[in-house]
Amino acid sequence: MRHVRAGQRGFSLIEMVAVIVLIGIAISVVSLSFSKSMSNARIQAASRDLVAALRYTRGQAIVKGQQTALDLDLQNNTYQAPGRALIKLPAEMHMTLLTADSEQTSSMSGRIRFFPDGASTGGHISVFMGQREWRINVSWLTGQVVREEVAAR
Repeated sequence: MRHVRAGQRGFSLIEMVAVIVLIGIAISVVSLSFSKSMSNARIQAASRDLVAALRYTRGQAIVKGQQTALDLDLQNNTYQAPGRALIKLPAEMHMTLLTADSEQTSSMSGRIRFFPDGASTGGHISVFMGQREWRINVSWLTGQVVREEVAAR
């Protein structure tokens, strides 16, 4: 028979449950933080890709000496640079377009056109995911493409 001395007792059930609850809370906090980081990375990547497509389109206009346009389909959440594959944004994202009236092909589609001198029709494209918004501004005078995060709405 074993004898247990007063200072050698194990953990009580309440102490073990408390530790398990604390571990559960810590895991949920970490997973929520990780989830937010992943969504932030996805919207940043999508907006960066769109900026790259706009800059590519501008470069093609300058190199080829002819007008080129990036086409956007807001209803299907897609865009396409000249000579490139159609790109579809992830389902939880959507975009809006503000451009010259002459470049609106329908109520849910349009384009931003670049000219051989680098200028463009200008405008901006906003990429949304939840409360996050990234705005891509295209200067009509220089064709410069700039991406910025807009404060949560």
